[in-house]
Amino acid sequence: MSHMHSYTIGQAARLLGVSPDTARRWADAGKVATHRDENGRRVIDGRDLAAFSIAIAQSGGDEEEPYTSARNAFPGIVTAVKLGDVAAQVEIQAGPHRLVSLLTREAVEELGLEVGMQATARVKSTNVHIDLV
Repeated sequence: MSHMHSYTIGQAARLLGVSPDTARRWADAGKVATHRDENGRRVIDGRDLAAFSIAIAQSGGDEEEPYTSARNAFPGIVTAVKLGDVAAQVEIQAGPHRLVSLLTREAVEELGLEVGMQATARVKSTNVHIDLV
């Protein structure tokens, strides 16, 4: 079952590794589309934020310092999910960092991972673990 994921300007800013003011300026400039939710808050669709996060990372980002994680945890947004018969590949954009995790298809389905979801990649040695937020 597919769920529509959307993020407030503040949540999007944290995922992109910038200040809320920077995220608001980008939205005001039309760099990422926003709409109002049922509570009147300005939000960004998860799929739009995923695409925008990739574009920002490829362009080198903004003048602000990128988000740095503590204890090898990279909160970000799922930008791609590729399912095979047994294995799966999940990509997360965490600020300027693109992380790719190979895991079982069953794990991806159990977590309900899809593009636009917020998730945290945890890195230990050569393994990347993904937690839902």
